[in-house]
Amino acid sequence: MSAAFEDAEVLLELAVSENDREAEKEVARALEAVEQLLAALELECIFSGEHDASNAILTIHAGAGGTEAQDWVSILLRMYLRWAENKNFATEIVDQLPGDEAGIKSVTVMVKGRWAYGYLRSEMGIHRLVRISPFDTGGRRHTSFASVFIFPELTDDIEVEIDDKDLRVDTYRASGAGGQHVNKTSSAIRITHLPTGLVSQCQNERSQHRNRDTAMKMLKAQLYERERANRELQQQHLHGDKKEIAWGSQIRSYVLQPYRLIKDHRTNHETGNVDSVLNGDLDPFIISYLLWKNE
Repeated sequence: MSAAFEDAEVLLELAVSENDREAEKEVARALEAVEQLLAALELECIFSGEHDASNAILTIHAGAGGTEAQDWVSILLRMYLRWAENKNFATEIVDQLPGDEAGIKSVTVMVKGRWAYGYLRSEMGIHRLVRISPFDTGGRRHTSFASVFIFPELTDDIEVEIDDKDLRVDTYRASGAGGQHVNKTSSAIRITHLPTGLVSQCQNERSQHRNRDTAMKMLKAQLYERERANRELQQQHLHGDKKEIAWGSQIRSYVLQPYRLIKDHRTNHETGNVDSVLNGDLDPFIISYLLWKNE
């Protein structure tokens, strides 16, 4: 950081002393890079959660509305994959259930990179889309909902107790995107935690054993997050805070018709540049949330 700033300072002295226009442009670029680096460092300073530096498990489920909601899931998936690519995070789709006619009913993505969970935890909640439906021959406006869940990938040193008798393990043939190479055998795994009803599944690998390992890892993450949320809820009751934890609350609206606006209902951050956000430019919303949460 200091080296980059010193380099920019040397360039500035050169530009001033020699009245070098090209050097001035180089200084501007160098200062912009320093500014971006400083912004990233400031953001990382507010990552205070125990697992903020961890990889993230992102799951999107279609709400009511059939094809409309399932298409909305595919749009959100593309948005998050683009965002992760811009962050140089690796992504892997570990499970995907195709829609009946179009889109996706549900999808789970592993996002790997330092601070992946710290960034993405801001996205947990209900996402609402308002648009003219491409599936409605009458050209009517529709509202669609999708739920986004974010869990940290737990390291091996964090223990989550799971009794084998509390699990139901089902095998099935993989299908849909990513499954065409493994659907000749029942290699896909679905694990149900009977006491809580939580379900995790994986069909990404050809090996049933590896799919089971991944599904167990996702189940542990869900159970850990459930317990954390319960503790937070109890803490709120102890402090007399009657606000609900934002598990099912609508956090953001994406309006494409009759006007174009994306608004976060927690921070009130909004933008009319809808296309940019849907192409992965999520950082302004994420940063606004993290600063708001930190306050």
